[in-house]
Formats: sequence, structure tokens, C-alpha cells
Amino acid sequence: MKRITLWDKEFEISLPYEEIQAAIKKMACKMKEDLEGKNALFVCILNGSFMFAADLMKELELLDAEITFLKLASYSGTSSTGEIKELIGLNENIKDRTVVVLEDIVDSGHTIADVIAQITRKGAKEVKIATLLFKPDALKMEIHLDYVGVVIPNDFIVGYGLDFDRRGRNLKDIYTLVK
Repeated sequence: MKRITLWDKEFEISLPYEEIQAAIKKMACKMKEDLEGKNALFVCILNGSFMFAADLMKELELLDAEITFLKLASYSGTSSTGEIKELIGLNENIKDRTVVVLEDIVDSGHTIADVIAQITRKGAKEVKIATLLFKPDALKMEIHLDYVGVVIPNDFIVGYGLDFDRRGRNLKDIYTLVK
């Protein structure tokens, strides 16, 4: 499908599944090098990162690693509210561990900055950030991203785990809002 309609908005394909998978494989290769022997704990930020995390973990099958989930919410409709709500918290002991945060998209940076602060307060030895998608033109916080899959424009997107008012997460490709 080149174009889709969700609710009252039209979207067109901007990042095909094959390109998403290629970006994930490239990230996984770098992670294998960086994280070998570190017993890393991967923290998947729900809901949007579930597809990214699943596909990435399959590529890291030989790496000694664990995964857990943190559920946050900051979007309403097509824009960020700027307020981050924690819906499911991080319960694992992360003291003196290498923690890799898996995020679907970094735009303003508010969510990831909040997660980094939370993990640091809990005593992680090292915090690394992996994002499938990065919107540098939307960034408002000074943050360091260790692994970036694809740099994209500051457009609203859906698919591959990302939604528009709860729809579109199931799409295997990524679509951009048609203006």
C-alpha cells in the first residue's frame, strides 16, 4: 500500500520494511561489538518500540542480554504533550549494569532525557540510547544517541509500532502524514 487513511488523515509510505530491517541489522552489528561481555539490560519503551525491540533482539541472539519494558505516554493525536506519564515502571535492579534504552523515535528528546535521568538515579553503570528513528529538527534537549537507525524529517509518521490515536501500529512499513 502506497497510501493509507487512518481516522481522517492520509499517509504515504516513506520508509519500507526492508529499509527498516537493514537499519536494525546495522545497529545490531555495532551493539554486538560495543556490548560484548557487558551483560546488558535492554529497556524497551512501550508502546511504540515493541516491533523495533523484537526485531533487534532477534539480531542480537548471541549476545548475553536481557530485556524489560517501561511504558510511558507523551503523545495526544499528532503532537507531543510535553508531559511524560509513567504507566509501567522499571522494576529490575540496574545498579552497576549497562542499560540500553530502546526507543522507537526521538524527536523533542524530553522522553529520553527523563528515562536517562531515571536510570541514572537507579545506579546504572552505563546508559546507552538506541533509537530506530531520529528527528534532529525537533530536538529540544541536549542528549547523546549511541545508536540511530534512520534520521528522518520532522513530519508525523505512523507504522512499525508508531500510531495515530491508537491506529497504525500494526503496519510493517512507516508512513508520513500527507499535508
